[in-house]
Amino acid sequence: MGKLKIKKGDKVRVIAGAHKGAEGTVTLVLREDNKAFVEGVNLVKKHAKPSAQNPQGGIQEKEAPIQISNLSLLTADGQTTRVGYRMEGDQKVRFAKKSNEVI
Repeated sequence: MGKLKIKKGDKVRVIAGAHKGAEGTVTLVLREDNKAFVEGVNLVKKHAKPSAQNPQGGIQEKEAPIQISNLSLLTADGQTTRVGYRMEGDQKVRFAKKSNEVI
């Protein structure tokens, strides 16, 4: 497992797959699986049986994880970019390779 360059709270765009072009905020990153949950992207339907918490049951929509390699970070002006790391003083920071701005 290498270092993941996408973190929780990042604005991302899906660059491959069935949801290509969709944008959202990363809500959770699964490091061991190289996957992330993106708000409003990759929604799946889950059929729930009636239970004490949900007496009605029915079909629920929930987010499913999406592969990190299918996501690209968005800059402040809405362009996709790759992520780099550099030292600024004694602190390691992430920066956008297109605009060279610190994330």
